[in-house]
Amino acid sequence: MYFDDDALLPENQDELIICAAPYGPEWLPGDFPEDIAVTLEEQVQKAVDCYNAGATVLHVHVRELDGKGSKRLSMFNELLAGIRARVPDMVLQVGGSISFSPEGEGEQAKWLGYDTRHLLAELDPKPDQVTIAINTMQMNITELLTADDVRGTQFEDPAVCKAWADMVVDAAPSFYLEHLKRLREKDIQVYFMLGSTAQLETVERLIRRGHYMGPLNHCYVAIGGGASGPDPYAMMDYIRKSPQGGVLQIEGIMRNAPPMMAMAIAMGLHVRVGIEDNIWRRKGERFTSVQQVEQMVRMARELGRDVATAADARRILKIGTWYQSVDETLAALGMTPNRKPGQRGFLVP
Repeated sequence: MYFDDDALLPENQDELIICAAPYGPEWLPGDFPEDIAVTLEEQVQKAVDCYNAGATVLHVHVRELDGKGSKRLSMFNELLAGIRARVPDMVLQVGGSISFSPEGEGEQAKWLGYDTRHLLAELDPKPDQVTIAINTMQMNITELLTADDVRGTQFEDPAVCKAWADMVVDAAPSFYLEHLKRLREKDIQVYFMLGSTAQLETVERLIRRGHYMGPLNHCYVAIGGGASGPDPYAMMDYIRKSPQGGVLQIEGIMRNAPPMMAMAIAMGLHVRVGIEDNIWRRKGERFTSVQQVEQMVRMARELGRDVATAADARRILKIGTWYQSVDETLAALGMTPNRKPGQRGFLVP
């Protein structure tokens, strides 16, 4: 992305899309009983509350009655149907990890296999988006956690931390090439979750080779442990390398998240908040998902930036849009065209 002289003026920026991630499969109900929805009705109501607070995109995971993250697609179908009935305009984004919670005490946290993840393309009702990881990487969500971060949660137990520390995102080409194809066949938009500029470069190659032809909606996942951390220089490098025509959201972890969201709002980017990423307003003070959404609304208003309605979010994200060729995709994303045979020198759009 590049920033013209007037790019930081809020009237020239897209309306702010706030994505809420209120389900937090890494937590147990006792970790934050004031804000962890367990029953299906509670989970639906959580979506409604986040929407009413100003979130227009919902990052969806599902919880079983025993408090653990659900791996059953039937539960996803039931939750999606319940949310659609209550907030039909909200953009529903299913987390492609499904649930990475350990099955039992002492077991490792892990993502489900490729065949199971491919079944997200068969969800009914159909979500607007499914997130996708690109390239296998470590996902040690404990690496950046401090003693203050985990106080009063299951992560105070060293055995629990060990179970989560070794988690790996398995996303080889044999997965993501097939997954991209299946999601397009079902007209479900792809949402790229990328933890580094290296992963962004792989996505650019997928676009240039025709494996993906659609809007580039992506999230910079700065959670450490294999992904980038909260270093603003690393974030700015990712922003600098992002295609001009893409829609970029920032994700942080714990108390690093609010300042990163503030930077994103100021630069015309978009934000993700909720207990999946952060449970603290400040040291020792818990922070519900709805309160985090409300904070983003206040930040945007202080800077003079409009907050997206659901209709705005669908327009900005180009829900339902696909491109029919590599050249059309590159042009729509503001990327340089592919080099023609024999063509020399630097390329311009």
